[in-house]
Amino acid sequence: MVPISMRFAYDDQLIDFVAGDSVAVAVIRAGWHPQYGGALCLAGDCGNCVADVGGVPFTRTCLTAAKPGLHVRRHPVVGGPPLRLDAPPNPVASPAHTTVNVRREHADVVVIGGGASGMAAADAARAAGRTATVLDSASGHDVVGVYPGPQVIVRIDGPTPSMLHLHADEVVIATGAAELLPVCPGNMLAGIVTAGGAEQLREHGVDLGVTVTVDLDELAGFETGAGHDDHTAPLAAITQWVTGVRFTDGRIERCTTAIVTSSTRAPRDLLARMVSDPAVHAVGSAAGAFELPACPTSGTVCPCSKVSVDDLQTVWDKGFTHLELIKRASLCGTGTCQGGACMPHLRAFVAHHSGTPAAPFTGRPASRQLTIAEAAADVHLDAFRRTALHDEHLALGARMDRFGGWWRPWNYGDHRREYWAVREGVSLGDVSTLGKMIITGPDAVEALERLYPTTIADIRPGRSRYVLLLNERGHLIDDGMVCREPDREHAGEPDGDGADRFVLTFTSGGASFAEAWVRDWVETWGLDVRIMDRTISHGAINVTGPLAEELLQRVGLAEPPKFLQHRHTDVAGVPCHVMRLSFTGEASWELHHPVHQSVELWRELMHAGRDLGIAPHGLQALFGLRLEKGHVIVGMDTELDTTPRRLDMDWAVKMDKPDFVGRTSLQRTEALADNRRLFGLTMDGPAPVEGAPIWVNGTIVGHVASSFDSPLLGHAVMLGWQKHTPWADAVTIDGRTAHVTPIPFYDPRGARARA
Repeated sequence: MVPISMRFAYDDQLIDFVAGDSVAVAVIRAGWHPQYGGALCLAGDCGNCVADVGGVPFTRTCLTAAKPGLHVRRHPVVGGPPLRLDAPPNPVASPAHTTVNVRREHADVVVIGGGASGMAAADAARAAGRTATVLDSASGHDVVGVYPGPQVIVRIDGPTPSMLHLHADEVVIATGAAELLPVCPGNMLAGIVTAGGAEQLREHGVDLGVTVTVDLDELAGFETGAGHDDHTAPLAAITQWVTGVRFTDGRIERCTTAIVTSSTRAPRDLLARMVSDPAVHAVGSAAGAFELPACPTSGTVCPCSKVSVDDLQTVWDKGFTHLELIKRASLCGTGTCQGGACMPHLRAFVAHHSGTPAAPFTGRPASRQLTIAEAAADVHLDAFRRTALHDEHLALGARMDRFGGWWRPWNYGDHRREYWAVREGVSLGDVSTLGKMIITGPDAVEALERLYPTTIADIRPGRSRYVLLLNERGHLIDDGMVCREPDREHAGEPDGDGADRFVLTFTSGGASFAEAWVRDWVETWGLDVRIMDRTISHGAINVTGPLAEELLQRVGLAEPPKFLQHRHTDVAGVPCHVMRLSFTGEASWELHHPVHQSVELWRELMHAGRDLGIAPHGLQALFGLRLEKGHVIVGMDTELDTTPRRLDMDWAVKMDKPDFVGRTSLQRTEALADNRRLFGLTMDGPAPVEGAPIWVNGTIVGHVASSFDSPLLGHAVMLGWQKHTPWADAVTIDGRTAHVTPIPFYDPRGARARA
């Protein structure tokens, strides 16, 4: 029966293939090379056949079955394949991805490789009463990595993409050995195949033309020369083909295909080199010790990264004499085959120059190209965290947005209603995203005195203080509260003297680096301090508004703490650290509590406040409320080089302290003039967009950092930068006049917050 011919697109030209062809075999039959040259093993060991297949680059075409309608494109001659960053058709929605199914299984023994040694290992395991799973490429198994555990990750070839995650007590690697590829002048020409590759091509009926079989030990080099012209082979104009082989005795044999053989092999041990685990071991020739080839003297050693012998010599001459360092300095072995082609020659080079054997370098998963969908199959990772109250917000109709690394409610459908609930009634805000940390130990006070620019030692137990956090340049990087614990033990808290025990809070955006920042400084100073970060383990709910105190009394807090006080007590049966402070400008209490009780506490508060008109508020209302009070949001109103002076917050810095982070820089710049300052601004009409330029006499002098249409004040309020002197009392924004106005805009004496 005549084979049925089918076609696929290759570099936008049609290639005929027959059933059973790999993409590489079909391409070679058509007189082309899967790339633009380089010896081919057609066994998956080298990277000389990789191409973009169906939109996935670095795919081994020798292991990819040819299929009708497949689109294959060679990588560029120079550089890598293009990085696709196409936007989805609907920019609001996420792009559609192929669903990859995952199957998870356990086996006593996983054997990788279905050859004689692999089957012997599987039979031995079964004879001992153990279950054995054999993975073999002939059965459609593509093992892409072995991880500690051990765990084996397998890509399953089939009509739909799927992955197999195998957990095993033992992993046996029986992947055999690979043929050597030549390293000599001309070894990146097209028309060179290994003996195994030539046998495979002949089995598929590919005419190799005039062949010369060369033992690599005798090979001196290939003659260069073009095998075709662009009249007979359109793509051959940029491809050089083997035209002959020159032997060490000087004779030249003309050919169209050079078949390279060698008695030396290289163990296929990449999977074994991925993990150091006594439960993972190689058998058979994969564990064999083979002689290294002769040290290469010329040619390309690493086809993937195009590293030549001269490149290795240059790296060696610069002092990189360890194999791992040579690998990194030259990039030899860092390509898609991870040393499958170059490892023996690289080791031979190092052994020859150093006089000592060179061990193989560590392998890195994955051993085969994976798509992001395959690598992340059955795993959902939201880069933005969610609080324990996330579903409560959704149930209340919240529109969620991302801020400070978290999903947070932007509004619940009507931000003005939420605003008035805070100003005239009672409202709840989810502030679980705040950084939360316990500091204790003999040197706790000294550590905080050095860390913060304000005084810490004079904070009385049960009281708290607003603090700035500066870097070494004296620039503001965060702010928060320092709460000194009362001198008593607390249920569920670590033991210790409360006088030297503090609770710190940080902004939502600053919480991610706060622990590292504090620990680094404490270790640098060599202080005896204990640090416990509780950002994730503890939630926090802000109860705020003129009726907030009544609500708290209803749920068991008979005497809520006064302004800037705090204490530990139960609220609605939930153990809470209650902090009295205010970001909204109204009386506010933050209830810090174990995160597993967040939903319980939230629901109890919402239920108890129904007849008070309780309503939760989101960020949109909160940003306006805090702006009316002139409170700064670090990273939103500040810039990278913002100092306390530029915010008119010198009151939070005590320069009479002997030392604190940033003091030297502040002292050095204290006497210098500063032409940058953040001001409060007001104007009639709608508030301009944040980021709008601020003009003075036709020149841009700054920008609007925050803006809000104040329902209570009846005009727009803003924080904006001026970057020139003298400071202007009136500026132009959006073609309208705005006036510099003292802050706070609302309740300047703070009577409402202290009520």
